[in-house]
Amino acid sequence: MAIETPRLILRDWGEADIAPFIRHTNRPAVMRWLGGVQTKAALTEAIRERMMRWQEERGFTFWVVERKADGELLGFCGIKIADTAGSPIEGVHEVGWRLREDAWGRGYAKEAAIASLDFAFDTLGAGRVVAITFQGNVPSWGLMERLGMTRRPECDYDDPRFPDLNPTIVYDIRPGELRR
Repeated sequence: MAIETPRLILRDWGEADIAPFIRHTNRPAVMRWLGGVQTKAALTEAIRERMMRWQEERGFTFWVVERKADGELLGFCGIKIADTAGSPIEGVHEVGWRLREDAWGRGYAKEAAIASLDFAFDTLGAGRVVAITFQGNVPSWGLMERLGMTRRPECDYDDPRFPDLNPTIVYDIRPGELRR
């Protein structure tokens, strides 16, 4: 599976992607809103058990984002099913992204998110896609708003994985609302 944009390729994970992904994204600035830097073993397991399993079982995942110009792995972006048990968004399509720090501020996250949302609406037939973050993560929810997503405070929840960051805040978007 691969989705191309003008500057990026969103593609399935391979074993060779794990080490560079961890090297480039498991850093304090990138992981600040994701519970902090993790061990290589924990991240490797998470990629295999989540990203790679989702792509195999569902045909979609938070795909590898690769820059066309030089083949550099920039991070991930894609679609998954929201899976925080008991949350108001459990079972809804979710868009998400994580890019390495030297890729920030260049429009890559928006470009990849638009491609992912197009896939969710056009290929998966999603009627609604959510995105989550924390109030302090201004760049993330700022991107959500630039994409045309709407803040849904009635869907906010506490995620037990991030007790020091909660509440988890929710944005959503429906077909026809996407700003390019």
